[in-house]
Amino acid sequence: MSFEPVYGPASRVLILGSWPSPESWRQGFYYGHPRNRFWPLLARLCGAETPQTVGQKRALILQNGLALWDVLESCTVTGASDASIKDPVPVDLAALLKAAPIRAVLCNGATAWRLYEALLRPVSGIAAVRLPSTSPANAAWSMDRLAAAWGEALGPWLDD
Repeated sequence: MSFEPVYGPASRVLILGSWPSPESWRQGFYYGHPRNRFWPLLARLCGAETPQTVGQKRALILQNGLALWDVLESCTVTGASDASIKDPVPVDLAALLKAAPIRAVLCNGATAWRLYEALLRPVSGIAAVRLPSTSPANAAWSMDRLAAAWGEALGPWLDD
């Protein structure tokens, strides 16, 4: 079972990952690997301090009209390797779309995007934006490059 989604009544943009890493499972929340750049990146784009606690991370998502979830409810995976994902079972996106006014979907990495397009876009009808992964395995993308790409996709929603 995946983590529960983080969303609120003002959540307009859904950010989707593929599946939590072993370190995220240990911490009990999204993007728990200390070298994953998701939280520092999101804080930078939102003009906030990098959140340290789960409560601060939830607040950053909710205060900026965002929602956070993973594409998969369950799967078979080896470690943190998205390439090893087998037996993917998608989350119940229809329920989230009834509960929050999601208008845009951003996927953190190619695997999340591919799985979303195959399994969840038929449910949502919303084309997703494929963004470069914030994973430490994506070393070719510096923080500045990530901020430019993510900022282009997320910026207009943060300015609303």
